[in-house]
Amino acid sequence: MGRISFGFICKIKATFTKSAPVPFSTARILNDNFDELIVSFMAGQCGISGNFLTEELAFRLTANLKNLFTGGKLNPAGTGNELLAVFNKSVRGDQIYWLDREHNDTAENEFFDLMDGFVAHLNETCYTGITGYEFHYTLYETGACYKKHLDQFKTNSSRQFSMVMYLNPDWIAADGGELCIYPDGIAQLIAPMNKTSVFFKSNELEHEVLITHKPRMSITGWLKRD
Repeated sequence: MGRISFGFICKIKATFTKSAPVPFSTARILNDNFDELIVSFMAGQCGISGNFLTEELAFRLTANLKNLFTGGKLNPAGTGNELLAVFNKSVRGDQIYWLDREHNDTAENEFFDLMDGFVAHLNETCYTGITGYEFHYTLYETGACYKKHLDQFKTNSSRQFSMVMYLNPDWIAADGGELCIYPDGIAQLIAPMNKTSVFFKSNELEHEVLITHKPRMSITGWLKRD
C-alpha cells in the first residue's frame, strides 16, 4: 500500500456535528488550507499549514488556555493509555485539558466546526474513513519536554492521524520547544509558530518536543477510526 496509508474507503457514517454552511469565499480559503496540510503530508510524512487557525480563533483559544492554567484546571499528562498511565515529567512534561462541545464555549465550538470541515474534506479527497476525533489544550511550562514516541497505542489502533495547532504569538528560535520529527529516521525541526498546524500518521512518525525556554501552548489531538 505504500508509506502513506490512503488505500481504505470510508464505510462508516462520520459522527460529527453538522455545522452551518459557510460563505463561498470562506470555504475556498478553508479548502486551500486543508489542501496545503494534506499535500505537504503526502510529500514528506508531515503536513504543515501556517494559517490553519485564524488570528482571531488562535487568540481566543490561547486566552482559554491561559485562563485554565491560572484557574488550576490543567492536569499532568502521562504516557501509556488511560488504564496504564505513567506520570514522569522527565519523559513527558506537559499539562492538558480536554476540549468538549458540552463546555458550550464559542471558541471551542468554532474549532470543532473547523475540524468537522477538515475531516469531511479529508474523507472525501483521501478516503481515510475517519469517524471521530479528540483534542486537548496543551501547555509546556519552561523546561518541559516530551521524549521521542509514537502516538498510537500498542493496544488500540483507533488513532489514525495526529494534529497539533500552535498558540504561541511572537515565538522566536531562542525559545526552543521545537517539534522534532523523524521522517525516514532523519531529524527535522518544526517551530511551534502561532496558527500553524502539523498533521501526520499516528502509528508511523516518531516525534518529540524539545525543551522549551518559555511556556509553549497548543491544541493537540487525534483523528480516529473506530
